[in-house]
Amino acid sequence: MVEKEIEKKLIEKAFEMKEKAYCPYSKYHVGAGLLTKSGKIVGGMNIENSSYGACVCAERCAVFKAVSEGDKEFTAIAICGGLEGTEPKGSETDYAFPCGICRQVLREFTKPKDFKVYVCSTKEKYSVFTLEELLPHSFGPEHVLA
Repeated sequence: MVEKEIEKKLIEKAFEMKEKAYCPYSKYHVGAGLLTKSGKIVGGMNIENSSYGACVCAERCAVFKAVSEGDKEFTAIAICGGLEGTEPKGSETDYAFPCGICRQVLREFTKPKDFKVYVCSTKEKYSVFTLEELLPHSFGPEHVLA
């Protein structure tokens, strides 16, 4: 279970990173705050490229940054997103869920039943899911490292 104070910091990190997103093409800013097992919060944001296949989502940005710094176990992630120039309505339609690729990357470094995914409209309005709920019947390292 993520403590309320850590939960708040995790969500704040996602909103901080959203402001740093590089998205000149879609204008859709996404930020993520990733909580490591050791308690560190690592930020990530979407980074677009004129060759669309070279774009990186906020969630994968955070994971790759954490792994490059030696962390390979995660307990939660907060994600927020929105179109440039618009204010969130505070409803579920504002939630930025992780794409399929990001769900699979998160699966590589987590326990899906325990890993929490916070999808945020505002810092006060969010929903929490487990990765297992978002990626049921998933395929992970235990299937190939047996």
